[in-house]
Amino acid sequence: MPPGISRYSNLISRTFRSGAQILLMKPFVWSLLRVEIHGAEHLEVLPSDQPFILVSNHCSHLDTPLLFGGMPTRLGSRMATGAAADYFFKRWYLAGPTQIFFNAFPVLRASEQATTMTEKQAHGLAGRLLEQGVPLLIFPEGTRSRSGAMGAFKPGSAALAISNVVPIIPAAIIGAYAAWPATAQRWKAGRPPVHVIYGSPMYPQPGESATSFCGRVRDVVTLLHDTTAAAYGMPTQAELAALDRHPASDSAKPENAA
Repeated sequence: MPPGISRYSNLISRTFRSGAQILLMKPFVWSLLRVEIHGAEHLEVLPSDQPFILVSNHCSHLDTPLLFGGMPTRLGSRMATGAAADYFFKRWYLAGPTQIFFNAFPVLRASEQATTMTEKQAHGLAGRLLEQGVPLLIFPEGTRSRSGAMGAFKPGSAALAISNVVPIIPAAIIGAYAAWPATAQRWKAGRPPVHVIYGSPMYPQPGESATSFCGRVRDVVTLLHDTTAAAYGMPTQAELAALDRHPASDSAKPENAA
């Protein structure tokens, strides 16, 4: 195994991470929110040793713990997640927890140049992790939505899935933006409702480009989001986008929109 890769997958790290997720992370986050998990059956069929890429919309600091906490322990304890090298890995008080709970690895933003050793090691790391059987969580929007509406998906996760012959697991999160908007310093009180939906594994079609596959994945994430949102009387993506284009007073916004 290449140097520096073993810490993402060795048994000692995985066991410690599993304990931290079960005993600390999940009870804390679930105490803040009323969480409902949908589509867990799509995860149960995944072999424990199969790498995959979990892809979701991203609008809150709550998203990562929700996605990890909603997964079977045998998968969540193995998964690694990309975190911005210039933000999470330049601050020890952020780097430590993200690595302990979420097996975080550094990702360079498109506009960033590698300057530190950590940033230089980030190049190609996602692909090397997949090659070693480590599943990944990637937010293809690249950053948290500032309005709750889903942004464009970058094709990097689709390209990784194609080049490494692994499935993408689409997921959607509803209510996390209302519970902790990107513009707020902390979460809201009162245990607001949040839904996490996992979809069926997706594979590229023969000869399909990363851009095309990425578009299909985004469509499925939108569908997962909107069908559940409509069923529970929460804002769909179209409604969130409309609010972003035409901000209204708080009293005019749909329930659970921020």
